[in-house]
Amino acid sequence: MISPFLYYCGDRLSHAELMSARLDGDVVEIGEAYMPADAVETAEIRAGSLRDLAGENLALTHESAAWVYGALDDPPQRHSIQRYAPTRPHHILDARVRYRDVRLPAADGRVLAGVIVSTPVRTVIDLLRDRVIRDGASTTTVEGLLRGDATLAAAAIEWSVHSAPLPHKRAAVAFLREWELRKT
Repeated sequence: MISPFLYYCGDRLSHAELMSARLDGDVVEIGEAYMPADAVETAEIRAGSLRDLAGENLALTHESAAWVYGALDDPPQRHSIQRYAPTRPHHILDARVRYRDVRLPAADGRVLAGVIVSTPVRTVIDLLRDRVIRDGASTTTVEGLLRGDATLAAAAIEWSVHSAPLPHKRAAVAFLREWELRKT
């Protein structure tokens, strides 16, 4: 279901009406949409604001999923999306997205406001795997996710035991085990 708190250009209001409401302070930008200035910014609203980028066959992952879950204050410059449907898309994707063609397993995605988002566990694992590829990139986003849920690190370690092989999964698990040790 689409949130009544989200406004998209040309949907219920025209672009001009939305810009006027924005100038008046009635609505504020969120992702690719607008919401009332006095509404509470939730994960569902953040996810729903990106419905035009993700569509029905793609999932928000990595930094985009972390933003949806509240680990980042501002959305990333380029959103990370990954194929969720069994078939590949036939169109050229938007320059505002970083697309991964490897299919995200159904168990690793959840639907928020009609948009598929990788689960917090899969998001943490993917961000940590990317950290290895980016040669020690910042862990601020991962730490934000882990601080938001005390059981997330243990759940991610458990997930990795039962998951299919993934590149750099061991490095991600090592970080999570170290996080668990520091936490206690």
